Amino acid sequence: MTNNTRFVSGDEAIAMGARLARPNVISAYPITPQTIVVERLSDYIENKSLDAEFLHVESEHTAMAAAMGVSSIGARAFTATSSQGLLHMAECLHYASGARFPIVMMNANRSLAVPWSIYGDQRDSLGLLDSGWIQVYCEDAQEALDMIIQAYKIAENPEVLTPFMVNIDGFVLTHTYEPIELPEQELVDGFLPKYETLNKMSFEEPKSLCFSTSPEDNQEFKYMQDMAILKSIDVIEKTDREYGDIFGRYYYGMTENYKCEDADAVIVTLGSVCGTVRTVIDQMRDEGYKVGLLKIRYMRPFPIEDIRDIALKVSNLGVLEKNISFGYEGTVYTNVNSALSGLDLKIKTKNYVGGFGGRDISKEDIREIYIDMIENESFNNRVEYIGKECEYNEL
Repeated sequence: MTNNTRFVSGDEAIAMGARLARPNVISAYPITPQTIVVERLSDYIENKSLDAEFLHVESEHTAMAAAMGVSSIGARAFTATSSQGLLHMAECLHYASGARFPIVMMNANRSLAVPWSIYGDQRDSLGLLDSGWIQVYCEDAQEALDMIIQAYKIAENPEVLTPFMVNIDGFVLTHTYEPIELPEQELVDGFLPKYETLNKMSFEEPKSLCFSTSPEDNQEFKYMQDMAILKSIDVIEKTDREYGDIFGRYYYGMTENYKCEDADAVIVTLGSVCGTVRTVIDQMRDEGYKVGLLKIRYMRPFPIEDIRDIALKVSNLGVLEKNISFGYEGTVYTNVNSALSGLDLKIKTKNYVGGFGGRDISKEDIREIYIDMIENESFNNRVEYIGKECEYNEL
């Protein structure tokens, strides 16, 4: 424990990270389980530990519209949302990315209606992978805090200029308390200087923002947007190394692998469940099972090369996710299999989906996944629901 250690929830860690990043404006609308983030930021502004404007707007759509306005004049914007709120601002997400506004937003992953649930899965953000935002998924509160700071550094890079969504699992992280190390403000200021950009409204250099185009040149704007997100891979890796050198915490860029070097079976997953998977790996390793974890940190840009590197070393790959693209398979699984296309591999892949509406993915569930991958010579079902308690005709 140090003088900088704090015992906080994931939401509070996000708010602390945002305060350290010195945003100029917070556009806020409450939604469970995100609300604590904007509440704490309003406290910081009230007690003058954060010099910023607080806009309490009438909806999530307006929260993102306001953030776009802030970014359009070259100021630093922050907002936060969850679930149906994220969907409500979906129109504005495309505006923000197309206009190349480096807004940073926290999303508390939560299930989508119907049935209504305030508890967490990842269908909200994974359903918006094509909105042009960089997306990172955090395992714990410390990573969440650190990624808010890194997000601004990455998004505001002149070669990137792309909005950034920091995702943390609802309740599992947002409302769970754990110790974190709070970075020194002076060190953060050195790592993250004041935002400067040419992509803004200016009397000295007038520009047209959020404009229309003809069919002759629209595609070129989308091409440049795509190239910027691909370019962000190098920026992400460099930023992570720089952050680790200063603050002592490295997150290994796009992905992190755990005991994959000699693994026969690897689970690919994202978010807080990675911690549970690590525990099971340690237990099963003691029993002689060669199992590992590939933690996907970024879903956009997607870590194609990291996925391929792991696939060349293992014979069984299971993708575990809290998401389903109804009528097909999980979105993470689709992306992983796409990354493997064109490779001459003798590898089995299977999609394990679960955790919907906040249902627990237990150590026993994860152990069963590993055993299924190792012992079954072929998979009868490409997609398997973890702990499914009914058949279709029983509903």
